[in-house]
Amino acid sequence: MIKYRLLINSLCTIGFLICLSLGNAQAQSLLKGIVRDALKEPIVGATIALKGTTTGTTTDANGAYTLRLANGSYQVVYSFVGLTTVTKTVSIAGSDVTLDVALDASSADLAEVVVVGSRASQRSLIDSPVPVDIISANDLRTTGQPTFDRSLQYRVPSFNTVNTPVNDATTLLDPWELRNMGPSRTLILINGKRKNLSSLLYVQFSPGRGETGVDISAIPQQAIKRVEILRDGASAQYGSDAIAGVMNIILKDKFDYTSVNLNTGVTSKGDGGMYNLALNGGSNVGSRGFVNYTVDFMQQNSAVRSGIVDVPTEIATFGGDAAQNALITNYLKDYPTANNVNGTGATKAARFLINASIPIGDKLDLYGNAAMVVKRVASFANYRPPYWRQDRGLLHSITDNGGKNYLTQATLAFPTEDNVDLYKGYIGYGPTFEGNLIDYNATVGVKGETNGWKHDASLTTGFNEQVYTVENTVNRTLGKSSPTRFKPGGYQFGHLVGNIDVSKQVTDKLGIAFGIEGRTEKYTILAGDDASYDGEGANSFPGINKLNAGTNQRFNIGAYADVSYDVTKNFLLNGTARTESYSDFGTANVWKLSSRYKFADDKVVLRASASTGFRAPTLHQIYAQSVQAAFVGGTIQLSGLFNNRSSQASLLGIPPLKPEKSTNYTVGLALNPTKNLTITLDYFNINVTDRIVYSSSISSSDPNSTLGKILTQAGVKTVQFFINGINTVNAGLDYVVSYRNISLGAGKLGLNVAGNIMLENKILGTPADPPAIKEAGSSILNTQIKSLLTESRPKYKVIFGGDYSIARWNINLNNTLFGSTSFQDLDNGGSAMENIKATFTPAVVTDLSVGYSFSKKVSATINVNNLLNVLPKWDLVALNDAGAQAIAKPADKALLRGFLGFSGRYDILGYNGSQFSQLGTTFNANVNVKF
Repeated sequence: MIKYRLLINSLCTIGFLICLSLGNAQAQSLLKGIVRDALKEPIVGATIALKGTTTGTTTDANGAYTLRLANGSYQVVYSFVGLTTVTKTVSIAGSDVTLDVALDASSADLAEVVVVGSRASQRSLIDSPVPVDIISANDLRTTGQPTFDRSLQYRVPSFNTVNTPVNDATTLLDPWELRNMGPSRTLILINGKRKNLSSLLYVQFSPGRGETGVDISAIPQQAIKRVEILRDGASAQYGSDAIAGVMNIILKDKFDYTSVNLNTGVTSKGDGGMYNLALNGGSNVGSRGFVNYTVDFMQQNSAVRSGIVDVPTEIATFGGDAAQNALITNYLKDYPTANNVNGTGATKAARFLINASIPIGDKLDLYGNAAMVVKRVASFANYRPPYWRQDRGLLHSITDNGGKNYLTQATLAFPTEDNVDLYKGYIGYGPTFEGNLIDYNATVGVKGETNGWKHDASLTTGFNEQVYTVENTVNRTLGKSSPTRFKPGGYQFGHLVGNIDVSKQVTDKLGIAFGIEGRTEKYTILAGDDASYDGEGANSFPGINKLNAGTNQRFNIGAYADVSYDVTKNFLLNGTARTESYSDFGTANVWKLSSRYKFADDKVVLRASASTGFRAPTLHQIYAQSVQAAFVGGTIQLSGLFNNRSSQASLLGIPPLKPEKSTNYTVGLALNPTKNLTITLDYFNINVTDRIVYSSSISSSDPNSTLGKILTQAGVKTVQFFINGINTVNAGLDYVVSYRNISLGAGKLGLNVAGNIMLENKILGTPADPPAIKEAGSSILNTQIKSLLTESRPKYKVIFGGDYSIARWNINLNNTLFGSTSFQDLDNGGSAMENIKATFTPAVVTDLSVGYSFSKKVSATINVNNLLNVLPKWDLVALNDAGAQAIAKPADKALLRGFLGFSGRYDILGYNGSQFSQLGTTFNANVNVKF
């Protein structure tokens, strides 16, 4: 009986549940439809969500969606990245509802709310009390440039970088900077977390000399959602390196579609071929989680722009008696470029990046991102013609054929230990340089919200390694026993960073934030093989002596507090204070105050900020010690870098490095008279005291002086070191005018003018030379260094662009005006350059981009960079009567110009740099497929 009762009860229960389920099903209906774009194409992956809830869905491959809803009224939000968000009111009353929705292109920026600025709260661009640039993924793509750093060159007026003609290790990454402040004074963040520095210390005479920076070219452009550039000192919020500003790279997050991007290009001369394949994909996890990844492969071939060698300058540099001069003349008849290879190096790179966030609670997320680049570059050192260098028979065969005008055996006076017959047909040799780089960074963290308190705890690691190989060269000290391939060593840099950040919007007016950061840094110098540094070392790139190799590290901890207060709905005050303690030099305390006032219905905004900042000397600057080969006056001479902890530095009276300190002021005006027109104008003033500089090449003609004895003992001709040697001021104006959605025919036109003008870029006062340096008649800061610091970047830069969209077409035309730059190159031009400047004239580079959307899934773009084939042009400008007299005769001017371009080998750029690339017109084609 009991069994039957249990069976009956069970059947009744099941029946009840079935009836309840049927009843519920009858109370629910389907909301369905298709989401399309302005071209009536279905959108794959559009989001449909009930406002204020986590309930939602996404569109399928046909743009269709279905959402089961109970009876009632709902606010349904339709959204997709890059398109306007639409909210529809839907009533469900027992039957299915079909609702098709169209999403138009967004006229506003994708990232209206910025992360950088105040740590207390995120604000919109119009509300921000400090100037912030937003660069979208589309802005980067339409430049047609192969790497992230070069794209920024043509989108951000205060950002400057250029590929230098004599590269060595800088082939791996070019120096870049904001506001002429050097690469080490802009902090790079990835999703708000500090990116590791490169291990490379720039030692060439190019902008950024004596500094290091982040390798931003390592970041694949396909992984970038947007870039936020805070153009204001931010040491109080973020710590060291933020004197000039902060660049925050926001990665793609929510998965919308998988895309394959194929990019290829070539110069108008048919060289420099570039091939790039990138895949971006991922998936969504729950209502707010995601995984987004990017794989990117690139190859860039070398582009050669060698100049014709000027015979009189070559004879003045390498000549001597009549036989030697005849040798040079005849050689250059056969080989007008002296076989020199001047241009960009060849690069192969593989980039990998993943960004993810997984919900682990209602208001708690586990997040992380990781990126890695593996890069290999190959370039050439200056070619060694036979009247400059011999190879001891190691790099050529006696069966080699020389030119018809050139007879080595008859004219070249060899050392007695060499066999003259060995040099039949000898035409010289060209050392090659290879660099291998690996750079990675990763962050893992947990963030959430509890009772209005937002909290974020994370751990970030980063690492950069560069190792080098030089080949087809010799160590002359080793003579015929020299190898021809060397491993000169390399460098490593890594850090580990822990962050805890807490914030709360206490009231509608008051927001607070505070946090703590701990960071360890490690810098390693890797020794080369013995032959690479023995004696004179490998010709073109001496190796790192094992005595200079080693590992050094430090630890620092910092804490900040940030308060943001809206005095009224229009008047904002923000203040931040920070303290930071380093294990190797002590404590730094900095602060920042900023304010914004809006009026005229938010159409006019006044903003201003004042702050103090600091920059800790990098471990590279503290511990780097090496011997470098430099081309000076027609010869290669060895120069030693002595670090500040060395016995040599102590003997020279060079004190240990201490932090740079800065005072920053910004005053700005923002106008937003209509929703499509915005105008901003910001004045900035940055004063840096105790600025760290890499000294001049210091020598002594007296071997018995303190300096002379140190040079003799070290086996070098000159010495260089780092010192807190100068105070500088950088002041200027940044302006942006943007007018969007101008009706033109059947399409829409957007116009944009952005510019940077440097009003001041100067050194204050005269640095004090250590006694031993002064005694030798030298200076830590000669005219060449001063010129490099103050004149080597454009005085102004203006970008004027227009973007026109009509139907499936998008046309983008940009004109970039580069202001003049100057350089007083004493190393190559001699003392005459004390009174003369090599000045590059202003020039406009025009870029054209034409894109066409075949469908929602397939689009193509053709870019022509430097459409009018504009090349850098420079001339010699006399500063006084002595300078005018030195170049009054055409022959004397041509000779000096030849010296500055290494006898014309680098006539386009001179031996040291310009405002923009020497490659001229380049063509680029891009195909993007989404699925």
